[in-house]
Parts: sequence; structure tokens; C-alpha cells
Amino acid sequence: MDLTDRRTLLKLTGGAGVAALSGCLSTTDDGGDGSDGSDGGDGSDGGDGGDGSDGSDGGDGTDGDDGSDGGDTGPYQIGMVDSLTGSLSAFGERNQRGVDLALQRVNEVEIDGRELDLIVEDSESENQGGIAAAQKLVNQDGVPFLIGAVGSGVSLAIYESVVQDTDVVQLSQNSTGLNLTDFPGLLRMSPSGRSQSLALSNIISDDGYDEVAITYVNNDYGQSLTDAFVNAWEGDIAYNNPHDQEQQSYSGVISEMDSSGADAWLFITYQAEFATMVNEVYSSGYEAQFYGADSVSGDNVIENTPEGSMEGMKIVVPSAPVEEENYQSFADAFESEYDQQPTSWAAYAYDCVINAALAIQAADEFTGSALRDTVRRVSGPDGEEVTSFEAASQILADGGGPDDVDYQGVSGPIDFDENGDPVGFLQVLEVQDHAYEGIDFVEG
Repeated sequence: MDLTDRRTLLKLTGGAGVAALSGCLSTTDDGGDGSDGSDGGDGSDGGDGGDGSDGSDGGDGTDGDDGSDGGDTGPYQIGMVDSLTGSLSAFGERNQRGVDLALQRVNEVEIDGRELDLIVEDSESENQGGIAAAQKLVNQDGVPFLIGAVGSGVSLAIYESVVQDTDVVQLSQNSTGLNLTDFPGLLRMSPSGRSQSLALSNIISDDGYDEVAITYVNNDYGQSLTDAFVNAWEGDIAYNNPHDQEQQSYSGVISEMDSSGADAWLFITYQAEFATMVNEVYSSGYEAQFYGADSVSGDNVIENTPEGSMEGMKIVVPSAPVEEENYQSFADAFESEYDQQPTSWAAYAYDCVINAALAIQAADEFTGSALRDTVRRVSGPDGEEVTSFEAASQILADGGGPDDVDYQGVSGPIDFDENGDPVGFLQVLEVQDHAYEGIDFVEG
């Protein structure tokens, strides 16, 4: 979608709308649900991870000979690779809460009289950990459907090393890297970062700037989003250089951005790195209008930077359609269960489970090849629009096929395109009084 031509801005109205958005943006490590885009769901290494152990000859594990489908009455078993530990574990915690709610919804209804069981393995937020986890699920547990992973690099490493050239279905819950689009067999629930880059280009231009300085984290995530921004940007690029992760200081980068003469600065990096940069900008007395991709926002940044140091900054993050009734129902259930508002990342994980369950019910058999045929169709635009597993399951139970169902997820419509990418919703945040406030939506 060309956001220049088709950008849709939905103004948030009323205190309740802002409160709902604010709830989606808090990050807590003590059981609360965290920031929408605290690091973009794009692994801390961001690379393609293609150099891991291959595991690609381990078979697709889809015939259920090891009992992974539980026979005729036991639970259907699928797998999930999540970040339970490591740098992206906050995402894993949020994912698991969305997953638990989805499993409750599915197992209250059941799939043709059988429950759904999810085997979760830890990627440790790294490519090699993700590969090992996926190999265990596919080669030992024999799952035909794999949800995973957090981080574009991790997801792609799993696909290239374990899933590619098998019948196993892989659906990533939290990956926005642009290069996943080049692998149509790798589906994802969260939208591509390309829409973020296009939206940022529009926003900076609309704010009256014709020159921008950019710094990005030196990995595939940072490079791909930056390249997309540069391709969309019609003004001048005064500075465009990468930086490494986990450095004690970025004073050289900040000094060069200031020397570039640009008044608009774009940051495509992670929370810790950005917080260091903000502190160094503030202490040096530099002044600029800040912009950022999803990965720079989060309570860790707010807590570790001075008040007033980011005032007016604008950030584009993936978002669920929070004004839709089915999302609000999901959010109410989530808050009742966990005493916190969900994030869009939890919504993506929820929809991965629901989509998998519907694909299983619609398939002729519990194999990867059968699920590969139904996974896109049960949420495609041709069927009857439904917003719950129960309603979608009833259509299938009444004799309907996968094309008769159009499951509308709590994260938005799930119409996978030919590249495995969904339509996505983006949210524009602004830092006001040292807090994130939702000011606009972009549908892309």
C-alpha cells in the first residue's frame, strides 16, 4: 500500500480512547503487559541467522506417527518457539498470556471434540536457540504447525534451517523485518516494517521537514527499515549511518547527527541504545525533532531518560484496531485475567493460535500439507466474517469449508497476501509530558 496515496488517519477521541492506548503502551517486568513495540519484535541480533545448524533434513514431522496428534481423541499438538529468556523475554511473557487466552477459547469449544495442545520451546531470543527449539518441535515432537518466533532474524533462521522444503506450516507471531516478504512460505501475523518506514516518511514531511539525519542499529532490522525509509523519502538525507548494539556511548554518532545540520533526527534502534543516545543529546545541549521506529519506545526508555528530553517525539508502532468490538472484548478478558491491558503483540500471538485451530478444523487431515492448504483460507476475504473461534468453528461444523470462513482477528483482518504478509494497523505515538500518547492511526 502506498501510504502517500491511501493513508488513513483516525483521530482518537475522548479520554477512554487515549486511556486504552496508553494501557497498550506500558512496560512492566513484574507481571504486567508491556510496551507496544518496546523493541519492535525484531530480535536483538536482527540477522537472518542462516548460518545455524541446518536441521532441514529432519523430516516434516507431519504424519503423526509419533502420536503427536493424540490419536482420534487426544489433543491436537502444535508447537511454538517463543522468547522465554534473553533480550526479548518481555515479548515472550506477553505472547504467552495471549496464547493462554486463545487456548481457553478454543478448548471451551474444542476442535471436532478434541482439545488443542501447544508445546512451547524457548529460543533464548537468539537465532541458534530458535533453530534448536524448532528442531526439537519438528523432528522429535512431530508438530505439523509451528508458531514462531519473536525477532525477524530468529524467525527466518528457523524457516531456512528447519522448515523450508518441508510441509510444516510456520506462522511468526512477532516479526516485522522487511526481508521476510521474500519468503512466501513463512507467514507472519504482525505487519511488515515497510509500512512503518513509509508512514515515518509521510509524518516527517507533513511536519515541514525536508532534511533528515538517520542512525540505525547495525543489523538486518535496522538496515531494511532504513532502506525502505530512504526509498520513500523525497527530501535530503543529511546523515545516514549505522551504530553497533550495546555500546557504552554513542557520543560520536550524536555529534555527527548534530553537525549534519538536519533538524529532524530519525532513530531506528532498540530501547537501551536509544536511551543512551537521548541522555547524550540532552547532556550535550543538542536540539532536534526526534522520530523513531517501534523499537525505540518503552518504559525502559522513559525511566532512564530525563523529563523533557524527548518532548514531542513521534514514533510509529504496530497496533491492533483498538476501537473494534472484538479487540475490546479481547482486551476486557485480558484485563480481567491479568489486571493489565494487552499489547498488539499479545493480540498477534492470540490470533496465531486461533488461526492454527481453524486451519486444523478445516483440514481433511492433521498433516502439514493439509494445514498449509487451509491456513490462509480460513481468514481469507471470501468467507463469512466472524470475530471469534466459536463462530468460525460453527461454520465449519455445519459443513462449511475453509473458504466459507473469514476470521477477523483481534489484531485486525488476517488476509495473508502472496508473500505471507497481513494487512496491518499502525499507531502514531507522541511523547507528551514524558509519556507516550496515541495521536493517530495508520492503516497500511
